[in-house]
Amino acid sequence: MRKCVFFDRDGIVNQSPGPGYVERWEDFVLLPEFVDVLRAVTDMGFDAVIVSNQRGIARGILDRGEVERIHENLQRVLNNEYDLALLDVIYCPHDEGQCTCRKPQPGMLLEAARRHNIDMDESWMIGDQERDIEAGKSAGCRTVLVSEGDARSQADFKVGSMAELSGVVRRLLGC
Repeated sequence: MRKCVFFDRDGIVNQSPGPGYVERWEDFVLLPEFVDVLRAVTDMGFDAVIVSNQRGIARGILDRGEVERIHENLQRVLNNEYDLALLDVIYCPHDEGQCTCRKPQPGMLLEAARRHNIDMDESWMIGDQERDIEAGKSAGCRTVLVSEGDARSQADFKVGSMAELSGVVRRLLGC
C-alpha cells in the first residue's frame, strides 16, 4: 500500500486568493515553499495528492473546465520545471451540504485511497483550515495545520507558515 501526503490547495500549494477564487491559470501563484515541501515528501517515499473544495463551480463563479486546466497546468509545471509529480488532484465542485466529498467530510481523501491503494494510517493531511484537519482526522490520517493564529486545533502538529513547514517536514513525516 502507498503512503501519501494530502494537501489542501489554496494557501498551501498556491497563494490564497483571499475570500475569492483562483478563476484562471494566470492568477495561480505557486508557492515556492510548497515545491520544497513536495520535494521532501517525495524524497521520503510518500505520494502527494491535492484535495480541494471548489465551491465556486456550484455557485457558477468557476468553470469546471478552467479548474481542470489549472490543475493540469500545475502538474505540468511541477513535472517540467521541478521534476516533481502529484499522484492525483481531486476537487469537490459542490456547495455546502450537497455531498460527502466537501471538506470537512473525508470523501476526497477516501476516494484517493480507493483509487490508489493508500494506507490512511501511514498518511498525512496538510491544510490551512480546521476543515482540512477534520477531513484528515475522519479519513484516518495524521494532520498538520499551517496557520499563524493561536486558535485551538485538532491537528497533530501546527506550524506557523509554509516556510516553517518546509524546515520541519522531514522530521514530521519520520515520526
